Amino acid sequence: MQLLRLQNSGTVPLNEEQKNAVTYKNGPLLIIAGAGTGKTTVIATRIVWLILSNQIKPEEILALTFTDKAAEEMEERVDRLLPYGYVDLWISTFHSFAERILKQHAIDIGLPDNFKLLNQTEQNFLIRRNFDRFNLDYYRPLGNPTKFIQAMIKHFSRAKDEEIWPEDYLEYAEGLKLDRDIEMSNVKCQISNENEIKRINEIANAYHVYQQLLLENSALDFGDLINYTLKLFRTRPQILEKYKKQFKYILIDEFQDTNWAQYELIKFLGAPKNNITVSFDDDQSIYKFRGASVSNVMQFKKDYSKAKQIVLIKNYRSKQNILDLAYNFIQKNNPNRLEWQLKNNQ
Repeated sequence: MQLLRLQNSGTVPLNEEQKNAVTYKNGPLLIIAGAGTGKTTVIATRIVWLILSNQIKPEEILALTFTDKAAEEMEERVDRLLPYGYVDLWISTFHSFAERILKQHAIDIGLPDNFKLLNQTEQNFLIRRNFDRFNLDYYRPLGNPTKFIQAMIKHFSRAKDEEIWPEDYLEYAEGLKLDRDIEMSNVKCQISNENEIKRINEIANAYHVYQQLLLENSALDFGDLINYTLKLFRTRPQILEKYKKQFKYILIDEFQDTNWAQYELIKFLGAPKNNITVSFDDDQSIYKFRGASVSNVMQFKKDYSKAKQIVLIKNYRSKQNILDLAYNFIQKNNPNRLEWQLKNNQ
């Protein structure tokens, strides 16, 4: 164990791998760390080290994680390590960050700046209240016409995780319809295929209606926060440039929980210097049901082929016999684990 001296802020005990991660200077950094190895401590200490040792202003660092509790814990850790008087820290969840950006710039992409953010219950109520506008057949069972509302909301959410807009979905569905028409002219169409095409067209139109309802009610859902921020950055380069200049360093805790759209947001803001630090443990992913995937880490390694990789292996939470049992158990998740993929894709 070593003591890392922080200017005007005492010392922090770190092992060699942790210290190397904290004091890494410029460029992309991938921290691979299991539960109990101190990866959140490393991220928090790195923020403080950048501010005190590299003279980076607090507002020039963006730190993102996935739950309000995790963001609050990180902010508390950073606050304890910083001398009194440091403010303007950008430490939040992805969605809170996107909401903060949109509150400032919603009007630049035609959104009201006083938009409401709907939770799942409110989304469900919005669809029920306007159910006749959806023109459903496949997703409208006779016994319970609103049975599939929650399933549709989940489907729309997954589409937004992949930054699939309603117009993209409609274009895809229309392409299937054209292909079907061509097949029918050659007497090759199967009834099962026709029913599937009808289903896809129905859900694509439902997605379009749902998004229109949100706009008519000056409302967004959580997926919209990320996607409209991406749209803002794609269509208003001067605004993107403003934030790229502001955020000189980006740090992501629990990177295994990012989806495609969130990773796109990180890449936009990080370029061209790419001072992006991510910590990752695929054995702890809690958002795989929301599109989070080990593929983002594999893509990170491709996108930033010169990224520094540091592995934290010292566990401070559990004894060795527990660690051995847990490790043997999680091998059952192969080949979907990062460790397995790294070994077998070299």
